[in-house]
Amino acid sequence: MLLKCIILILFFAVMVGVGIYCRRSASDVQGFVLGGRNVGSWLTAFAFGTSYFSAVIFVGYAGQFGWKYGLAATWIGIGNALIGSLLAWRILGRRTRLMTQHLQSATMPDFFGKRFFSNALKVAASVIVFVFLIPYTASLYNGLSRLFSMAFSIDYVWCVLGMAILTGIYVLVGGYMATAVNDFIQGLIMLVGICAVIASVLSGNGGFSAAVESLSHIPSESAPGLGGAFVSFLGPQPLYLLGVVLLTSLGTWGLPQMVGKFYAIRNEAAIQKGTFISTFFAIIVAGGCYFLGGFGRLYGQSIEYTPAGTPVYDSIVPSMLSSLPDLMIGVVIILVLSASMSTLSSLVLTSGSTLTLDIIDPALAKVSKGTHMSERRQLLCIRLLVLFFIIVSSVLAIIQAKSSVTFIAQLMGISWGALAGAFLAPFLYGLYWKRATSASVWASFITGVGIMCGCMYCTFTGKTFISPFFTSPINAGVMAMLLGLVVVPVVSLFSKVKRKEEVDGMFGCYDTTVTVRASEALSEETLEN
Repeated sequence: MLLKCIILILFFAVMVGVGIYCRRSASDVQGFVLGGRNVGSWLTAFAFGTSYFSAVIFVGYAGQFGWKYGLAATWIGIGNALIGSLLAWRILGRRTRLMTQHLQSATMPDFFGKRFFSNALKVAASVIVFVFLIPYTASLYNGLSRLFSMAFSIDYVWCVLGMAILTGIYVLVGGYMATAVNDFIQGLIMLVGICAVIASVLSGNGGFSAAVESLSHIPSESAPGLGGAFVSFLGPQPLYLLGVVLLTSLGTWGLPQMVGKFYAIRNEAAIQKGTFISTFFAIIVAGGCYFLGGFGRLYGQSIEYTPAGTPVYDSIVPSMLSSLPDLMIGVVIILVLSASMSTLSSLVLTSGSTLTLDIIDPALAKVSKGTHMSERRQLLCIRLLVLFFIIVSSVLAIIQAKSSVTFIAQLMGISWGALAGAFLAPFLYGLYWKRATSASVWASFITGVGIMCGCMYCTFTGKTFISPFFTSPINAGVMAMLLGLVVVPVVSLFSKVKRKEEVDGMFGCYDTTVTVRASEALSEETLEN
């Protein structure tokens, strides 16, 4: 216990110290929200990765989908690396940085408002962000609490309060830069930690070959005729597995806390280097988490079950880790704490800045006939809202622990489905297609939020949403995203583009001539010589 406490205290001290060290970079709004748009490749890549993977992944998703699909769950981590990281950086990174700087946009809702000339769109997007980030935040606390209870026998409430207070300190003091630096430190911990945990778990089961052999003898309820289902290439339910891959991978393209990382990156070189770093990070962390969860069936005798006899998925990974040595349990605690705090800091910073810059400041300017808040007041308002969001999410997390919604993955699926379903398509088309219209953005918002609200209603009332396949928030979220990709171009073709000349000017930011080194591009003069 002493060893685990020492590790925890050192971790807390470093996080707070970084917040104090970075306080100068948070002296204005651009610095507090975006780090002055001068964040390098390593910090941005790790900030992207650590915001992506949290206790929701390590405890919730790894446990649930490892139990359902066995070692085939590793495909989810591979999809996260290739689609959620590599393609996201290649397709969104450069254009997001250029367009948002040209529009002087600091948030995703502000991008929608300026790109499509609609203040109402900005307000609607801000409300969606605030509402649907709450269940995601609650899920972070829930996943962490189980591991703390296992390691320290600490009540859930104290786990929530400790994590909230510590995150609040370094975000409020140091802003985005403190978050980015802490994300880098936390990311290093996650890389080392997940490798050490996998090695320890496999060693406890007689090594890799022995663990796989034991897993191959366990029958699958969903595919009883498939021998060794949990060690097969695609697992017992390939179609459902594909849905998880799409939601957790393609969904990041529409999450404001993820896309916001591209707003702050420094330059082209940082984007190219960050693409590689982020992809490598995702392969190790996400691939490792799901690979580890794939052995969850070996612990079927020690996990928790509901009265109906179904597994409590959130208990699977903690059960796998409970027999590890004290030092490894300390590493696991810091690993999951790092993953959760990095994501929480990103969420609260996104929410606070969005509400201040996209709702409160424009509303006050309208009331006061064009007078906007001063820089100092904007900064104070963002900090107060960050604090407010931390408090609200903490209270909801404590209340949620006693409600009927007990699975981490369910909460995350609803949040990701609504945000990605509403934002992915209009953001992507808004960066690449001049013909996208404000009417199509409204249609995407209504489609994405409507589908997930319908799914939530049916979940709480016990009704079937469309079909049994779409009753799962995961599959409903995938449907919302894919429908958005169809709805936006179709509606755009039947609606009018506002201010066509100004839209042409926006896209002109991509055509600006820049000078690069010969190692990056061959000029005509170089070729002749």
